[in-house]
Amino acid sequence: MARPRMFDEERAVDAALEAFWAAGYEATSTQDLCEATGLGRSSVYNTFKSKHDLFRRALARYMERRNAWLFELLESERPLREKVRTLLYVVVDEECGEAADPWAAAGRGCLVVNTAVELADRDPEIAEQLRRDYQARFTALRAAFESARRDGDIASGRDPGALAHFVIAGVGGMRVSARAGAGRAELTAIADTAVAAL
Repeated sequence: MARPRMFDEERAVDAALEAFWAAGYEATSTQDLCEATGLGRSSVYNTFKSKHDLFRRALARYMERRNAWLFELLESERPLREKVRTLLYVVVDEECGEAADPWAAAGRGCLVVNTAVELADRDPEIAEQLRRDYQARFTALRAAFESARRDGDIASGRDPGALAHFVIAGVGGMRVSARAGAGRAELTAIADTAVAAL
């Protein structure tokens, strides 16, 4: 009979997520993961097979949580421009360390953007995970723009798919700009310009 695990696997994934988010994939050692999760090295590898496997699970958890918030926002009854403005201003607040959600307020940027910069060009498995996440966000945004176009909230000639790509690129660009030193004033200007372009 197998011995039951004496720890909460999901809690361990959450703890690993925090470690990877703070330092990135490469800079997070197995020892860092042991300290973060409270597990011994053998427990980490017996449960998660590898550092890479644990990272994939942590990244999936991050994507799931962030996308749940985005999808809820996009399905709300607010006007489209208000939805997009809310999304972009949350990015501003997060990047300036002023987010209302303490889970996102650590000034660490976005784990998806950080991972795309660090790993996407040399890790096909992670690149595919990022591609699927992008597609999920794109599909939700395109549907919101299609609905807004039907309702007359945006001009009938606007391409919902192009607008969805534009918003995703704007979010990613704001996050990278923040890493390069852009502050609240610059990020707010980018957000306002993006909303005005809709």
